[in-house]
Amino acid sequence: MNMEDRIISSTTLNEDTNYEYSLRPQRLEEYIGQDKVKERLKIFIKAAQMRNEPLDHVILYGPPGLGKTTLSNIIAKEMGGSLRITSGPAIERAGDLAAILTTLKDRDVLFIDEIHRLNRSVEEILYPAMEDFSLDIVLGKGAAAKSIRLDLPRFTLIGATTRIGMLTAPLRDRFGVLCSMEYYQEEELAEIISRSSGILNCSIDEEGAAEIARRSRGTPRIANRLLKRVRDFSEVKGNTTINKDMAVGALELLEIDNQGFDRIDNRIIEAIIDNFQGGPVGIETLAYFIGEELDTIQDVYEPYLMQKGFIIRTPRGRVASDKAYEHLKRVKPAPNSQLGLFDN
Repeated sequence: MNMEDRIISSTTLNEDTNYEYSLRPQRLEEYIGQDKVKERLKIFIKAAQMRNEPLDHVILYGPPGLGKTTLSNIIAKEMGGSLRITSGPAIERAGDLAAILTTLKDRDVLFIDEIHRLNRSVEEILYPAMEDFSLDIVLGKGAAAKSIRLDLPRFTLIGATTRIGMLTAPLRDRFGVLCSMEYYQEEELAEIISRSSGILNCSIDEEGAAEIARRSRGTPRIANRLLKRVRDFSEVKGNTTINKDMAVGALELLEIDNQGFDRIDNRIIEAIIDNFQGGPVGIETLAYFIGEELDTIQDVYEPYLMQKGFIIRTPRGRVASDKAYEHLKRVKPAPNSQLGLFDN
């Protein structure tokens, strides 16, 4: 399956850029969910304002689609600065970073997405910029080379990453605020959906919002995307309000079940149970069997299935859990009937 066609992908799709910005909250008071992160940031922002200083550099880490960019925009507004957005892969040379840093102003926020993918030579240039708000530039080559130091505005760097463990220790230690972004509860997603429906000029009742939230995989980006698709379905059917039946009908048409799984998610579970007696089965064998790339299985499909407790990763391979059997309405065979795969 093409990831650009996967409606429950947590990464940004082309269609998201048309409406995502309008749905983003502009202040911390409007931001729904991530309560621990919000409370922490409120204190740090208030303290920085009282001292008339920039906010300490912030690292936001967690799965994609949870609002890291939105939160960065809010921080910039709260601090009275502008937001400049770039990404680790986009900064290829030290000169690229220097060009960005020298255009910043006091209190501005520089947001670097996928910061774990920064080039190491670029990363070293970033260290004095973060610590001393200065930039060391080397002019010339060889014996004629000389170094000059440029003063930078007092900015805040916000780094976003889905893989905090891939950050180098020297870079990670230079961030004063570390915030872990977690999946949202269904009640929080339902509140986000209700808010977004007002912005999109569509009506939705509580049960309709709850049904979409249930299938949104704990991710606001997916929730808003599903709302948009259900709205289209509702308008074509002539309904003025999205209710539970309307939401269920639309989402079933999109092949998204009540767990938020799509066709490939369920195909993975079915393969483990029906073709490999519940497992364990190696990830390479599983990828070959269902016709998907190994990296796609590991990075896109498997994390959510594991987080929901439907498959278990063991040293011998992937195993279907009791929840997986219940989900597919299968009867789990006794351990000793599974070719000894679960024998001690």
